[in-house]
Amino acid sequence: MNTRQRGKEWEQKVCRYLKDKGYFIVDVNFACACGEIDIIAAQRQTLVFIEVKYRRNARYGYALEAVTPAKQKKIRRTADVYLAKHAQNTVFAGVDCRFDVIGIDDGEITHIEDAF
Repeated sequence: MNTRQRGKEWEQKVCRYLKDKGYFIVDVNFACACGEIDIIAAQRQTLVFIEVKYRRNARYGYALEAVTPAKQKKIRRTADVYLAKHAQNTVFAGVDCRFDVIGIDDGEITHIEDAF
């Protein structure tokens, strides 16, 4: 299995994990010129932008360490583009937003809500 296939597989597992926690998946792999957001979900009245990082082992560091301040800035800009593209959607009007990070290290999921 190549890296891209493994990433897709883990994103699907994370979507199931989020659904089991009561999240509603709104969009997956939203991309624009600014970057990409892995998962966009809703939890109650909050729109959640979720970055998913996977590491098979700690050889190159832990998954959560890969979400650097530069990566966070890129995700924020991408979220702004997403919200601007969907501004006409009244469902998103006035909702709170937050950024979560999900790290997968050696098959173990760690979910940090409101990570940045």
